[in-house]
Amino acid sequence: MTRPCVFIHTNHKQILGAKVAEHALRRFSTHNDEFDVRILHTDDHPFIAELDGQTYLRDEAPRTWLKEDLQSFTPLRFMPPEAMGYQGRAVVIDPDIFAVADVWDLLTRDMHGKAIMCRRRSGPKGAIDKCLASSVMLLDCEKLTHWRCEEQFRSMFEMKLDYHDWICLKTEDPDTIEFFEQGWNDFDKLDADTRMLHCTRRKTQPWKTGLKVDWRPAERFRLFPPIGWLMKARRKMFGEYAFLGNYKAHPDHHQQDLFFGLLKECLENGSVSEAEVREEMSQDHVRHDALDVLDQTPDIAEQPLFRMALAS
Repeated sequence: MTRPCVFIHTNHKQILGAKVAEHALRRFSTHNDEFDVRILHTDDHPFIAELDGQTYLRDEAPRTWLKEDLQSFTPLRFMPPEAMGYQGRAVVIDPDIFAVADVWDLLTRDMHGKAIMCRRRSGPKGAIDKCLASSVMLLDCEKLTHWRCEEQFRSMFEMKLDYHDWICLKTEDPDTIEFFEQGWNDFDKLDADTRMLHCTRRKTQPWKTGLKVDWRPAERFRLFPPIGWLMKARRKMFGEYAFLGNYKAHPDHHQQDLFFGLLKECLENGSVSEAEVREEMSQDHVRHDALDVLDQTPDIAEQPLFRMALAS
């Protein structure tokens, strides 16, 4: 029987986040001998870089694929079934998602015969666009033999597949999808109901505060299209990241404390070295004051949410 596996997909810009995410999965699980964790890195999948600079279809319009973009890893969300030989169960998560509960509870959920479990997007993307959040998915790999990551990726450049439709699961049969609680993919919310914290507001990711923005905003806004037109004009006139500003401090310091508390444990157990952190800082992948923030961060067990959990 194929062991369940949690996949974390990433690129070089988010590799530190991926390592912290792996630690979080292990730290909060009491079933670590029953599942695997694997990191899917864009460097190990040459097709991601092969089409760098080429035009693909996104939001019904041509865009340029940039392997250096912060989120160039997202097509790898669709790699796990193939990596599992289309057998068994897998969970796939973004590198900015951190477990605070036992992922085994998700891996062993009753899927009621469905192929995919995820959550709906919140806000206009969910209510109007009907976009589903593929950033955390529970997958029955045997039912997803039509997922061919590289083939589907290339079809975007043939203008046959829209990135938006692919990433929002609009190409899937709705009857094969079921929904889990929002706590398994909590968007920038950390409380007693959170099972996995998703730092989904990219501009406030706690490990990037102060750095220049290196991700590209959408250029299609259904509620107010002129915003999209302005973003497109900005890009064409001044460049991909012009006038996008800097990453801001996260408004909830508890979420910053969680990330840096987990990173502190990674340094203590050797899964991340101080040299790695310094290198990521020098590459502008991690905030330049990260080591100072670490010194000021309370241990996980001392943080309010987890202190209360331990007491109860």
